Parts: sequence; C-alpha cells; structure tokens
Amino acid sequence: MGGEPSKDSVVAFGPDEPEITRDHCFLFEFCEICLMKCVYHETGNMSEEKEASSSRQKAREHKEQLHRLQQKEEDAKTGNEYVESHVTQEKVQKMPGRVITTALVDSWCTGIKENLGIGPIRSILRAFRTACHHGDDDKHEPSQMFSIVSSTVFNKIMLFVLNEMDGILRKLLNMPSSGGKKETVVELTTTKEWKRYGSLMRLYLGNALHLLNQMTDDQMISFALKRIRASAVFLTAFPSLLRKYIKVALHFWGTGGGALPIVSFLFLRDLCIRLGLDCLETCLKGVYKAYVSNSQFVTGSKLQHIQFLGNCITELYGVDPPNAYPHAFLFIRQLAMVLREALSVKTKESFRKVYEWKFINCLELWTRVICTYSSEAEFRPLAYPLAQVINGVARLVPTARYFPLRLRCARMLNRLAESTGSFIPVSILLLDMLGMKELHRPPTGGIGKGINLFTTLKVAKVTLKTRAFQEECIYSVVEQLAEHLSQWSYSIAFFELAVIPVVQLKNFCKATKVERFRREMRELIQQVKANSEFINARRLSVRFPPNDPKAASFLEVEKESRSSPLSQYVTSLRLRAQQRSDSIVESSVLVGEDSSIFGSNTSKNTEENEEMDAEEGAVVFSSSWLPGKNSRSGGKKSKHSNKNQPPEQDEDVVEELVLSSDEDDEDVHSSDTEEGSSEAEYDLPKRVGKKSKPFITKSKKRGRAQGKRPKRRRTNP
Repeated sequence: MGGEPSKDSVVAFGPDEPEITRDHCFLFEFCEICLMKCVYHETGNMSEEKEASSSRQKAREHKEQLHRLQQKEEDAKTGNEYVESHVTQEKVQKMPGRVITTALVDSWCTGIKENLGIGPIRSILRAFRTACHHGDDDKHEPSQMFSIVSSTVFNKIMLFVLNEMDGILRKLLNMPSSGGKKETVVELTTTKEWKRYGSLMRLYLGNALHLLNQMTDDQMISFALKRIRASAVFLTAFPSLLRKYIKVALHFWGTGGGALPIVSFLFLRDLCIRLGLDCLETCLKGVYKAYVSNSQFVTGSKLQHIQFLGNCITELYGVDPPNAYPHAFLFIRQLAMVLREALSVKTKESFRKVYEWKFINCLELWTRVICTYSSEAEFRPLAYPLAQVINGVARLVPTARYFPLRLRCARMLNRLAESTGSFIPVSILLLDMLGMKELHRPPTGGIGKGINLFTTLKVAKVTLKTRAFQEECIYSVVEQLAEHLSQWSYSIAFFELAVIPVVQLKNFCKATKVERFRREMRELIQQVKANSEFINARRLSVRFPPNDPKAASFLEVEKESRSSPLSQYVTSLRLRAQQRSDSIVESSVLVGEDSSIFGSNTSKNTEENEEMDAEEGAVVFSSSWLPGKNSRSGGKKSKHSNKNQPPEQDEDVVEELVLSSDEDDEDVHSSDTEEGSSEAEYDLPKRVGKKSKPFITKSKKRGRAQGKRPKRRRTNP
C-alpha cells in the first residue's frame, strides 16, 4: 500500500483520458483561489480609479457652474441687449423655430421701408404673431417659424408693426393713407389686391386682438388700441373679428383706468361712424348695458365716472339720431314698465326696483340725451313720456326720508323744461315738500354731517332731525323753485303762474319755527313779486290777446340779456349752491363730468399726433414685459387681470335690459343704509286701497306681525 494511491483518491473522466488523483483536485482549487484574489485586487484598483475620475469630473462641473454664475452676473449688469447676443446654445436649440434677433428685425424694417418688399412684410407679421402669442400653451408647436427670447426684440416688433403696418398695408391695397368708409372696403374685397394681400390685414388685426386680451397694463392697451383704430374700417371684411373687437372695447370702456376709457370710446365711435347701422345697434346696446352695470352704486368718486360714461353715450346717440331713436324709446319704455309694476303691485320689492341707483341713473342718462338733442325731431317727442316717468318716481313714496330723490327728480324736470321750452309743473313737487312737518320743527338731532344730495337717495330717520339736513333741503327747494320760475320769468302770464307758489311760500313762513328758513322764503317771495311787477309794467303796453302768436316773442330782447330780477337772483343761487357742493365733495377722479367733449378738431394736426404716438409707444414698450408673464390667459394673475378680463358674453350684447334681478336685490341699498334705519325701508301709507292689505313686518321680540294685536282672553271676575 506504501506509495500507491487508493481507488477512492482516483478520478476517471473517461476511458481514453488519464486518471486524476485528489492531489490534483486540491491543486486546482488552490489555483482558483489565487486567481480570484488577483481579480479582486484588479477590480478594487479600477473602482478607486473610477472614483478619482468622477471626483475630478465633479470639480470641473463645479468650476463651470461658478464660471456660468459669474457670466450671468456680468450679463445682468450690461442689460437685455448683451443677454440677447449671448444666449446660451442650449436655449437656442430648445426653441421650435428660428430665434429672432434685433439685427434680423432691423433688416426686415429696412427692406420694408426702402422697397416695400412683400417678403419682409410677411416675415415681420409672422414675427408679430409669435410675439402676440408668446407665453401661450401651444408655443412649442413644430410648425412655429420664429421664437422670441428677449423683451427688446418683442418691443421692437410691437413698435414697428403698430406704428407702421396700417400705412404699409394701405399702400399694398391701393387705399387712402387714412380714413375710409364701409362701402369702400366692400368694393375693395372684390379686387385682385385684396385677394393677394387681404390675408395680411386679417393676420395683423387678428393677432392684435389676441394681444389686447393678453396685456394687463392700461397704458399699453391704450396705445395699442389707439394704433389699431386707424385700421378699424377694414373690420368690415371680417364680421367675426368685428364682434370680438366691439366686445373687448366695451369692456375696456366700462372698466379701464387712466386714458383707456376715452381711447376705447373713440374706437367704438369710429366704428359706428364708418361702418354704419349694423355696428351702431350693437354699440348702443352694449354701452347702455355697461352703463347700467357701472351705476348700481354711487359714491363721491364714482359719480364723476358715471357722468363720464353718460356723456359718452350721449355723444354716441348723436351719431345717427334716426336710427338711435328706437333704442332710446325702448329703454325709456322699460323704465316706465318697472314704474307701472311698482304702482300696481305696491310691494317692497317692486318699490326697491324703482328706488335704486341704477334706475335713477338711467333717468339721469335719458334726461341728458334728450336735453342735448332736444332740437332733433326724433328725440324731442321722448321728453313727454320721460317727464311722466320722472314725476311718477318722485311721487311713488311721498315721505321725508326720500327728499334727496325728490329733489333730484325736480332737477331733471327743470332741465327737460328748459331744453324743450315746455311747461312742466315742477312747483307742485317742491311745494309739497314744504308742507311736510319735518321741515317745520326746529332741529333736535344736533348739527349733523353735511349731506351730498348727489350721492344720496334716502336718509335715516335720525338724519331728518339734524340741522344740516334741514338746511340742505330748504336751500335746494328754494334753488329749484327759483329755477322753475325763472324759466317763465319773461312770459306774459308770469303773474298768474306765480300766484299759487307765493301763497304756499307765505303759508310756510307762518308754519315754520326756524327764523333762518323764514328769511330764505321771504327773499324768494320778494324776488318773485319784483319779477311780477317787471312783467306787468311791460304787459300794459301790449295790445294783442294771450292766444296770439306774438305772445311767444314777448320780451325777447330782455330774455337774451337775462335782465329780469328773478334771473339775476337765480345766478346768485347757483353760485351759492356750487360753493356748498364744493365744500361737501371729499374726493374726485381724473375722468370728470365734462371730460368727454368731442369736437371736430380731433382729426387735425395728424403729423403732430403721429409724433406724439411714436414717443408714447417708445415709452410704453420699454419694459421687460412679455406675454405670458402675469397675463390674463393663465398663470399668476396680476392686479389688473380681474379688471381687464372680458367676461364671457353671448354674441348679442343685450336683448332686453332687466334693471333689477332677484340676485342683486339684497345688496341694492347697501350704500344707502344709515344709522337709525328701521326694518320697513319704505314708509308706506297705512291704507293704500280698499282691497289691499297693510304693509306688515314681523316683530323681533315676540315674533308676530305688528299689523294686528293679539286678542285678549276674557276672564270672569
């Protein structure tokens, strides 16, 4: 057995292969272990080298980041132009189209000005489209040809297109350099020039409309709309764009700030003048609806804005009086229907629809329109129904708390009578006020705060007893009564007209216990008597009967010079009223009552206006603003986004105006409510008719109606 291996230690792989013992197997295992160790050491060395290379790469990346940060700081100091010329290559590669630079824009502008090349015109209009749609959700569409990465390029494109494109396209279309009528554009659409270049005009106007919806700055919108106004006549060829432009302009007119309302109105007026009846009807309905929505509440500062809107509507109704008359008739008829409902139903809600600011402001608006165009044959017949509505409103709730409203109605009737030359019995409304007991008693509520009757419809019960309220009522009654009598102070029948007012004024002097009120009334009586003597002295020399047409020319020379005693007295009263009003008014706005006076000089000095527009555009488009940043289309909203966002409306602006609804009935008197007002807002008479029931309110303490007393249970003694 000595040195021979045993059978168990021999491994045979096959019949022809040599035998391998266990010693060979151990040798193989040892070699394998050594080989694995070698591989492990080599792998460790490789991982160490990999870690070292990655650390070196991180250091290089950190160094590059620091270098880029330093570059960005230097770029921020040098401005937008330096940033534009050093745009990173990665940002350029991400853009879907060709990046527009200032040099490229300058080359297009030069080609257009020198040769009027159609290629540069198309290119800059495509760039204008890209600029207008910058920041939209579809900005990465593959079909987009250009991309804008700098606000400097954006401003350059905007200034050139808005200032020059109207004149460029007019040259291509063989149109006059300015102006135009609807008929001219209709004929133009059948020419070869329009078929060739009409799409460029649509491209310009359509993208400009999108830009107006994206802008948030009132000054930018004003400049853009002012420049688009030059091309407004071409909207005749694009009815869908025309409707959208009217809707946007109406919104800016009603809600814009600064000069934007005036610019928007001039845009609308030009559309009505140049495009005719179709546009006029839409604009008349739209401006009236915007006026009603803006006149729901009145404050000292908002009053002048409402007057500005009313002046604009008055101007628009004078563009085409024959076609504007049906709209005025319809809207006055709606007011009459609301009043008729209140007179027949006699409920709290029906009275609320009449005694609210938007109803009264509508009466003021139509009074202004008819007084302005009283010489027009179309508007003059509307004075009578309007006067009937105003008189019915003044007499609807005859209580002292509505003295401000009644005085406002008397003022409107005086204006109608003076402009139309018609006799309206205003003195009855004013003398009825003097007969109420609230003005006969001395004030027991203290001095009180001064009241601005222009911003008040109803006062609290506590205010009725203050000295300031009583004085304001007496002074206003004297002023309006003197205005009414002075309109007929040159009439041959003035003596007979003044008899009843003089008697009523004397009765008030006897009834009142306030000495200063007596002095005020005696002064008015004295002036009325002096005017009666003035008329009677000249009436003695007259030989014609009262029904003779010559009576209309009685004292015509004196009327022109306003030399009657009552006319001179009214002049002093107006001055006193103005001083009293100025002392009460606490705030004002830029757009005032007389701000919308439009004359024929607006089209003169065209070159000077263009130079001023160019300077204004350079100032407006000098910021770093781009569409998509705080724009109305989405994203983070700016402070102007809610104000300038056009509401979703139907294509027909207004079908039938509803002056009040159930939703806004709750808030309609929020501006009129004061201390001391009770639950029953309308002091109705106890008996309004045989069949009608008394106005009942619930008691807070016992929860039962105040109109009935509970029956007492009879007890046996």
